Amino acid sequence: MTTRYAALLRGINVGGARKVPMAELRTLLEGLGLDAVRTHLQSGQAAFTSGRGDEQSLAAELARAVEEHFGFPVDVIVRDHAYLRAVAEACPFPAADLEARQLHVTYFSAPADEERFAPVDRAAYLPEEFRLGDRALYLYAPDGLGRSKLAEQLARPRLTEGLVATTRNWNTVVKLVELTAPAA
Repeated sequence: MTTRYAALLRGINVGGARKVPMAELRTLLEGLGLDAVRTHLQSGQAAFTSGRGDEQSLAAELARAVEEHFGFPVDVIVRDHAYLRAVAEACPFPAADLEARQLHVTYFSAPADEERFAPVDRAAYLPEEFRLGDRALYLYAPDGLGRSKLAEQLARPRLTEGLVATTRNWNTVVKLVELTAPAA
């Protein structure tokens, strides 16, 4: 049985550093035996089909291949279509009423419980808010991620210690669901 996945590469093609051309990434993934490979934007999303492995083993394989090919380490999170769809459907904020730049999802490599984020004084950042999901954090930032003080706080190493974390705006969250949808 084959499954449709998305790979989220963290911190590539930002500010001219750690360049990973998407055409090269597609070729690399196809060379690993992955099928129906597609990429989205330059910020590190690829969708593919595989009949082997699981999310963790595929993420490790892709991270090794990217480092060997491009010469620098890149954290990779792999999630299947069902998970990506569930994240979009479970959004605790009114996504349809917000601009994509106002709503973000941070995908984590493992579950992050509320206790980890207990030190964050949520009231101090209002109207910005965050909510935890399963291996995901939803962030509402009305002025966008670039101006978000809460996003800065949530990205502090002590809050994400031991986790790979990568954030995508709502348009990308929705696009990942589309890209990983099983062929009709």
